[in-house]
Amino acid sequence: VGSVGRGTMATPKPTTCKEAIKKFETAKGVKAAEEVKVLLYAQVPPIEKMDAALQTLTACEHLSLSTNNIEKIQPLTGLENLKILSLGKNLIKKLDNLDGVAETLEELWISYNLVEKLKGVQQLTKLRVLYASNNRIEDFDELNKLTELSKLEELLLVGNPIYTEAEEPNAEGSDYRLMVLKRVPQLMKLDGIPVTSEEREKAETFEPAPEE
Repeated sequence: VGSVGRGTMATPKPTTCKEAIKKFETAKGVKAAEEVKVLLYAQVPPIEKMDAALQTLTACEHLSLSTNNIEKIQPLTGLENLKILSLGKNLIKKLDNLDGVAETLEELWISYNLVEKLKGVQQLTKLRVLYASNNRIEDFDELNKLTELSKLEELLLVGNPIYTEAEEPNAEGSDYRLMVLKRVPQLMKLDGIPVTSEEREKAETFEPAPEE
């Protein structure tokens, strides 16, 4: 009896970015286009699509769209000052359409998504911080796309298959840490733990033991 009528309830329409921006402006009493930090996270109902309304945020340096239901990164044309992009806890599979912020973005927060491949991140030449925990990265060679990012200092990979399947991944000098550092030697911090000079040196010549 308790289920009668449930099927007739209309699913609420997702919040659009335009609506979320309007809510942000009303709550803060500001004009979003003039704000350096724009927070559009955890909308109810969630945002499902990044749309052209985001292009109006021309002064924005920190944009948060985390904790929504976004499946795809849409072009970020017009966000010429963006330094921090927070997209954690969404449904994103690919790092597409980042070319619009390639010359300014310093931090990409993409944890708790469905990312398997890092293609697209290599164009972010100013990137210092990449938070990519709890995704689906299972191949160490994906990290080769980070090798040329000379400013990259901090990387978070906790909760990915390459981390969860490793033995003692947080131990200093662990195979996992050396495998990462062999590909991304410029890191200062990996998974919240500072990289030692000994680890960096070992990683240069490290070869994992063949699987039995």
